[in-house]
Amino acid sequence: MCGAVLIDPRQDRPQPGPQVPSGGGRSVGSGIYSSQTSPKSDKGDKEAEVDALTNMLMKSMESAAEEDFFGICGRCEKEVKGENNGCTAMDQVYHINCFTCVGCNMRLQGKSFFAMETKPYCESCYINTLEKCSVCSKPITDRLLRATGKPYHPDCFTCVVCGKSLDGIPFTVDATNQIHCIEDFHKKFAPRCCMCQLPIMPQVGQDETVRIVAMDRSFHVDCYRCEDCGIQLSSEAEGRGCYPLDDHILCKNCNAARIQAMTTKMSTEL
Repeated sequence: MCGAVLIDPRQDRPQPGPQVPSGGGRSVGSGIYSSQTSPKSDKGDKEAEVDALTNMLMKSMESAAEEDFFGICGRCEKEVKGENNGCTAMDQVYHINCFTCVGCNMRLQGKSFFAMETKPYCESCYINTLEKCSVCSKPITDRLLRATGKPYHPDCFTCVVCGKSLDGIPFTVDATNQIHCIEDFHKKFAPRCCMCQLPIMPQVGQDETVRIVAMDRSFHVDCYRCEDCGIQLSSEAEGRGCYPLDDHILCKNCNAARIQAMTTKMSTEL
């Protein structure tokens, strides 16, 4: 944020005056002309000298007349003249009436303003140009965090479940585009084990987990065990596959034992 400065019309400004030639030359404008005398050209040289002095006097008068000229206005591109008509801002000269907010046209001379893309804005109009936080709807005047295509204050970008700040850490969104930390997302939406009723989610520090599905039910790897003997079942280990019976999860031996018991019971009843 910066401010406009009123021009001091007399500060460090050299006072105009006649230029006096020195040595063998005369100063006219920005060039040096040599004067060579000869008996045959005395009259012509005197006339040239009079003309040169006349030109010097005219230039001095013009400089005196333009002593209040400060530059070309950065907005209207016209001359800025007069002690109280100009100000400097953004490395340019402006008429006081030209240095205004591009949003509301309020005069900014002597006031605080914001320069954006070389254009001056009053504070109110500058705030209106800023993006607003998707959570609190207030303008983002400091660091902007963009996620899921929306702008946020870093402090407003939090998990909807635990309220933890997600600035700089992994996150995910649900079907309604609500933001969750990874842990709470899994707790809320991960499938639950039919044995322990806890969500099947990655361990701390891991990104993936293994879910076993059998008989349309989900199991943790450690919970996928024979209901009778408790041995851990696995389709990859020989002799430890799952042999379901009447909606029960059993190992091969326990399955055979149950069938044998059912057969014996049926024979006894007959």
